[in-house]
Amino acid sequence: MRIALVSDAWAPQVNGVVRTLQTTVATLRARGHAVETITPDAFRTIACPTYPEIRLALGCGRAVADRLEQAAPDAVHIATEGSLGWAARRWCLSAGRPFTTSFHTHFPDYVAMRTGLPAKWFWPILGRFHRPAHAIMVATETLATELAGHGLTQTRRWSRGVDLSLFSPSRSSHPMLAGRRGPIQLYVGRVACEKNIEAFLASSVPGTKVIVGDGPARTALERRFPQALFLGALHGAELASVYAGADVFVFPSRTDTFGLVMIEALASGVPVAAFPVHGPLDVIGGLGRGPGGRAGAPIGALRDDLDAAIRAALTADRGACVAEGRRYAWEACTDQFLAALAGPVERRFAHAA
Repeated sequence: MRIALVSDAWAPQVNGVVRTLQTTVATLRARGHAVETITPDAFRTIACPTYPEIRLALGCGRAVADRLEQAAPDAVHIATEGSLGWAARRWCLSAGRPFTTSFHTHFPDYVAMRTGLPAKWFWPILGRFHRPAHAIMVATETLATELAGHGLTQTRRWSRGVDLSLFSPSRSSHPMLAGRRGPIQLYVGRVACEKNIEAFLASSVPGTKVIVGDGPARTALERRFPQALFLGALHGAELASVYAGADVFVFPSRTDTFGLVMIEALASGVPVAAFPVHGPLDVIGGLGRGPGGRAGAPIGALRDDLDAAIRAALTADRGACVAEGRRYAWEACTDQFLAALAGPVERRFAHAA
């Protein structure tokens, strides 16, 4: 199959969305599919306000249309709601081509945090973007229910995966963690206000707090919390070694739609502490035993009091964490992605006939 994937989120950005998209593209190509990626690195860009590492393509409408026409894809997937995404959406509607989208980020909540304006003001824009899509891919059923409340009912499940050859409890701990006071409490992700990292850094649980990642809030947080260890952005085996050396993974975000880092932590044998909100509820479960409260040992803890969640998660079963993490395989996620594309492909060829 010839697939066009359009995304405003791409390398050198480091986040769960980019990892998901790049891994999916690699898996699709390994299966023999031809994937044309339309991403910011091929265009003149400007930094997104308050998100300088996110690059927005300028004047890209004609170029995106040309790329799509030349690619002649069987299926078009629009991954993000940025300038490239809107340009691809416009081409698909003009050409009468069915397309799929995915909902990765709670942009209304993010924008509301940075502007002080109500999040509900921004939902109509998101609704307009996604409404014409044949299918909207979402990571969890909870997110599907939320979108349905905004009139977006054509959701399809597209879960997330983890590289089980990389994230493992058998990996040696990162040398920067040697001799640090335990328990080692880890956060991995973007260092920005919407991630609520301050709630973690201000917690009273003793031990060493480790922050892996970069972002606009890093300098201010380093200044306010000098006792924390900020390691910056890490990748591959180096990142996996930090997970392996942690005693608990803390996920303080209240706005993420999933949280790929949580399953990387679980696969590394590290229990997760978080608030009982979308994302953690879908991965850790309200009872701390995975989605639906499956029977077995706990893999983490969700509490309205983050300190209590951390303390409870420290007593979770690391073996159960590994078993849960191994449920997330990229091959199964790619199967879901292709299944969601099948409808638009069938519709396109039915119209052609």
